[in-house]
Amino acid sequence: MALNYVWVSFFLITFVVALIKLIGGDTEVFQHIVNALFESAANGATISLGLVGMMTFALGIMKIGERGGMINIFARIVGPFFHKLFPEIPKNHPALGSMLMNFSANALGLDNAATPLGLKAMKELQELNPQKETASNAQIMFIVLNASSLTLLPISIMAYRQEAGAAQPSDIFLPILIATFFSTLAALILVAIYQRINLFNRTILAYLGGLSLLVFGTLYYFNTLSQEQIGVLSRVVGNVTLFSIFVSFIALALFRRINVYDAFIEGAKEGFDVAVKIIPYLVAILVGIAVFRASGTMDYLVGGITFLLSSTGIDTGFVDALPVAFMKPLSGSGARGLMVELMATKGADDFAARVACVIQGSTETTFYVLAVYFGSVAIKNTRHALPCALLAELVGVVAAIIVSYLFFA
Repeated sequence: MALNYVWVSFFLITFVVALIKLIGGDTEVFQHIVNALFESAANGATISLGLVGMMTFALGIMKIGERGGMINIFARIVGPFFHKLFPEIPKNHPALGSMLMNFSANALGLDNAATPLGLKAMKELQELNPQKETASNAQIMFIVLNASSLTLLPISIMAYRQEAGAAQPSDIFLPILIATFFSTLAALILVAIYQRINLFNRTILAYLGGLSLLVFGTLYYFNTLSQEQIGVLSRVVGNVTLFSIFVSFIALALFRRINVYDAFIEGAKEGFDVAVKIIPYLVAILVGIAVFRASGTMDYLVGGITFLLSSTGIDTGFVDALPVAFMKPLSGSGARGLMVELMATKGADDFAARVACVIQGSTETTFYVLAVYFGSVAIKNTRHALPCALLAELVGVVAAIIVSYLFFA
């Protein structure tokens, strides 16, 4: 229901704002809105079909992992922790391994691989869902944690900074790692409150402690490296890790005398069906976002916040980065475009440009994630998924701004 109200609000607010602008003399506003509507509808279908190749490959590899037993091994590794967070999932269920793979791909900055793995996990969770049109607790926990976007290696953002002429392209690495850690922690706490999960359980605390050590250990190690070394290591670690996982799937399946090729083909056939199924949901959310942007409502929102901050005497050095914060939950490509544009106009090492980069790396495209993941299994009632995801995103934005002041102001 939450997505229903949000989607309707996009159109109603857009219509009101456009009427005001038309009365004010902007005769082109509705033309811009209609053009954006048609373009975004076409983009939604294009994006969905573009997922076919990755979905086909990823689900084929995952089927090899299931047949060979590697997914089961992953499920056992995270089983004690995930059993506390996802109590309705049976022990060693394949969904546990798929979720771990998705989280790992996201953490390594491998977005193209993460989406198919996440859709695979949603399909497996849907098999356990007794109410097929209503999101289960496990699906909500998975999606909100996914939308919180724990990122260990923000490779693409460092690449954009390098292209923009930044003196030290990787100087946003530590701020992003800290901000995204807090957004993920907020996501976990928020959903746990809704679902009455005891986070003070010894098992949960032990795993969270291990994750904290990994995050801050990575912080400490990368702090000893040069900027060039950080960039190279980030790219190498992410891609070597991912390809090593694929090879381990194939090797173990071969060792257990599984017909690897047939297993791949069987899983790959599912990829096309999933990619096509999400087209209506993706088009719907992209169209709503597009008309909202085209009406100029986003500009008014940023202008209003700037005025309020200025009148209270709060430093407004970060305000130019706020369009990225507002755009990110709506459109990843739109937020990326705003980030690149800000670096081009103000310089890559400008404070607001750095804040924009940290926000881009520590937040996620919430509406896109919810539309695609829930749409892939035809979930209509998303329950508390959207408010939890948006609040976690807000924590990520606030943390990004505060950390940026600590590092760059």
